[in-house]
Amino acid sequence: MDTLIKISQFLLGLSILIILHEAGHFFTARFFKIKVEKFYLFFDPWFSLFKFKKGDTEYGIGWLPLGGYVKISGMIDESMDKEAMKLPPQPWEFRSKPAWQRLIVMIGGVTVNVLLAVVIYCMVLFVWGSEYLPTQNVKYGIYCDSTAIRMGLRNGDLVQTVDGKTVENFDKLALTIIMDKAKSIQVLRNGQAQNIPITDNDISQILKNPLEFIQIQYPCEVDSVVPGMAAANAGLKKGDRIVKLDTLSTPYFQEFKTALVKDSNKDVMLTVNSGDNIKTLTAHVNNKGALGFVQRDPSNYFVTVKKKYSFFESIPAGLNMSIESLKGYIKQVKVIFTVKGAASQISGFGGIAKAYGSTWNWQHFWLLTAFISIMLAFVNILPIPALDGGHVIFLLYEMITRRKPSDKFLEYAQWAGMIILLSLILFANGNDVFKLFHK
Repeated sequence: MDTLIKISQFLLGLSILIILHEAGHFFTARFFKIKVEKFYLFFDPWFSLFKFKKGDTEYGIGWLPLGGYVKISGMIDESMDKEAMKLPPQPWEFRSKPAWQRLIVMIGGVTVNVLLAVVIYCMVLFVWGSEYLPTQNVKYGIYCDSTAIRMGLRNGDLVQTVDGKTVENFDKLALTIIMDKAKSIQVLRNGQAQNIPITDNDISQILKNPLEFIQIQYPCEVDSVVPGMAAANAGLKKGDRIVKLDTLSTPYFQEFKTALVKDSNKDVMLTVNSGDNIKTLTAHVNNKGALGFVQRDPSNYFVTVKKKYSFFESIPAGLNMSIESLKGYIKQVKVIFTVKGAASQISGFGGIAKAYGSTWNWQHFWLLTAFISIMLAFVNILPIPALDGGHVIFLLYEMITRRKPSDKFLEYAQWAGMIILLSLILFANGNDVFKLFHK
């Protein structure tokens, strides 16, 4: 069921982005009276799942979910319809229109992607507002993974700054370190200031699992127990705080959970704060390293910053959110080329589906879809043949020199671009397959 939800969200998000991107090309082409022969969601080599014709245009759904396309008459595109290009230009064809009109058609898809992201961000802020945990409010300190420990960080450290600059949102700490290629992180440890250096190798290691690099620590407190399991049988109750496992101090949930796994299939002694009393209980840890209780939600321990937006307040805030998303993505692209091992973290469709998650959360769905829309706009405008940006470069060349590139040159450029894109798709999805079998 979890996999089905991931795939469903991925296909819905992808379909929305493809249809609206191609609609940007479609409607601008029709506005300039250019014939559009096909409008397809997903690619349809050899056959399509569904199609119908209305007017001069065939609409359909292909079986290969690698994107979508509109086939515009008189244009060398992914259809590679060379025979049509040998015929004399017709008034309704792309090649017969002025260069400035063709330029508008080519940037139509990217424009829609950007506008879509802005609209989604505005609506998300208007409907749900924003909420984040300030770094200064992480009162119990951080919990470190092996990379953080090796760097010199310790459980319970209170993060102050990164490279001497405050990172307001705790969830953005790891991303800030990676994208800014930070050189140090400043923490308080037992009231003493510590400066922890960060090397390029550290950043490469953080990239492998940024979500687990540093997490918030919170007390190990029982919210409920599962009837018939060890926690209930031992007498644990709602509100109890476990502070020690045998002789090991475990006041925080992550430490307790890690220690518990090591005691699988064993009896353990729990020291518990229950109201004003301290009690000692004996419980049996099952073979999965669990006692059978639900941890209290971490949000109960921290003060977050929440903001609601009126409709008109959400517009500039959503625009700013789009700009910040674009800046962030550009930094991520830079990281791929400047940080060792970063390219191996590029994800394909599997990674995107995983990012949507196994629970259907509409706020998360729309935020991720907006970010992917920004990402697609940036990628599509890159000056690579076969992408919109490649066509834009050739059109700008024509407008400046007043000389149109030959059809043969455009054909070769299209082939080169398609090979580049196919290679990138195979590389990204190959990374997903590799990660699947090397967890």
